[in-house]
Amino acid sequence: MQGNRADRLIVALTAAFAPAVLTVTDDSAHHAGHVGSRGSAGQGDIGQTHYHVLMVSEAFRGVTRVARSRAVHVALAGEFGEVEAGGMHALALTLRTPEEHAALPR
Repeated sequence: MQGNRADRLIVALTAAFAPAVLTVTDDSAHHAGHVGSRGSAGQGDIGQTHYHVLMVSEAFRGVTRVARSRAVHVALAGEFGEVEAGGMHALALTLRTPEEHAALPR
């Protein structure tokens, strides 16, 4: 897997969902020493294994939360795999419609 994973996630998610809001955060440093993070058990530098995605898209209208999550996992399937081989280990998702996002307190 070449390059910055966050950039690849943004490209894949933008192509699949045309989001109005998309934030991809690398949370890997918060998982240092955790099984599944690089840096544990001699796996090298920490990074690019744990992510949080906030995405707001019309594509989620009428779609259950579980189905939204499944669709994102399908779109990003190529990023998962064994951490030792450079795969992503964990993905936290916040997926909303524009109306759900607008209804949140500011």
